Amino acid sequence: MHLRRSLPFLAGALLVPLLAACGGEDKSDAEEPTKLTVLAAASLTDVFKKAGAAYEKEHPGTKVTFSFAGSQELAAQVRQGAPADALVTADTKTMDDLKKDTGSPTVIAKNRLTIATAKDNPKNIKSLSDLSRDDLKVVLAAPEVPVGRYSKKVLDQQHVTVKPVSQEPNVRAVLSKVSLGEADAGIVYVTDATTAKDKVATTAIPDDQNAVASYPAATLNSSKHTPRAADFVKWLSTDEAQKLLRGAGFQQP
Repeated sequence: MHLRRSLPFLAGALLVPLLAACGGEDKSDAEEPTKLTVLAAASLTDVFKKAGAAYEKEHPGTKVTFSFAGSQELAAQVRQGAPADALVTADTKTMDDLKKDTGSPTVIAKNRLTIATAKDNPKNIKSLSDLSRDDLKVVLAAPEVPVGRYSKKVLDQQHVTVKPVSQEPNVRAVLSKVSLGEADAGIVYVTDATTAKDKVATTAIPDDQNAVASYPAATLNSSKHTPRAADFVKWLSTDEAQKLLRGAGFQQP
């Protein structure tokens, strides 16, 4: 009698883990999202955060993480073998120097320079030539940084000599110095100045004196998710991505 009563219990006990295993299969075997790491120029910080969210919404199985820095720093990371899937620089030179490490690049946006000054422009800076004044503290990006190289180019073309109080590793550092009052002026991208319009004023640089910055994007040969990385790079040229870039002040490629 005792054995008869135990049989149903034993049968039920055996079924429980079996059913649990069947019922939990979807959760335990659920595919983990693909994690893409994108190395991107510092000037893309704000717009790429929005772009990443938009891309993830369209591609639920993909999570995009960005690492922002000066393009020269990103190039160093690539050469050192940093794990990443795609690269977007603020100039074609840096990307071209990495052609052995990347797929074919595509220019996704363009940008121009402007002079950022303290709020309300108290020093009355009207042009590039004013940046040579002795009464000004001017900060520039270092020459190896794309925006620093562009800045040197436009200043040299106008025969303007500037003695910067500091040379920064990326455009956001230049903008920060000006917005914090540590410098009277600095040369930055138009898009970066736009992100801090409540903290800085701008003096436009005429088109015939300006430089155009191109932003190429490419997959990295070391990527472990090449198809997804290629899809993200391709997506950056879609209407939705381009709308976000133009909304942030970038120009069409």
